[in-house]
Amino acid sequence: MTEALPDGEILSRVAARVLLIDAADRLLLMRGFDPRQPQRRYWFTVGGGLDDGESTLDAAVRELFEETGLRLPAASLSGPVFHETAFFPFDGRWYSQEQDFFVGRVDRWDADLSGFSEIERATIEEARWWTLDELSAATDTFYPANLVTLLRRVLAEGA
Repeated sequence: MTEALPDGEILSRVAARVLLIDAADRLLLMRGFDPRQPQRRYWFTVGGGLDDGESTLDAAVRELFEETGLRLPAASLSGPVFHETAFFPFDGRWYSQEQDFFVGRVDRWDADLSGFSEIERATIEEARWWTLDELSAATDTFYPANLVTLLRRVLAEGA
């Protein structure tokens, strides 16, 4: 993150993210924006914050279904394969988000975005499958920042 952290309150939360990879080794990403900075678009993985009492694995399964319509059993997800603490602004507030990344595999899937929450409907524009080569060549902003390296490692290790 290149922006300076604020002097005020930072909200802490825990999240689960999913690297959903298809049979062609493409990664599903969502494109969205911060409602306070709509000119700044970025791509990110499926996922979101945990509900009360929920594990990161259970949240990954739930978020995958809510954001793509795909219901995978928890046992079919690998990981976590990566953990990070992300600091970011969203809708006028700053967050410190501890997040675990899981890997899900699917032969093919057309994302169904109808399960989005109100804020997701307002700030997520599209879902798209990306090859590693496309990600490597793109000039767009991606989160996590090390997404290309992470995907390359996951594909090499066969997670």
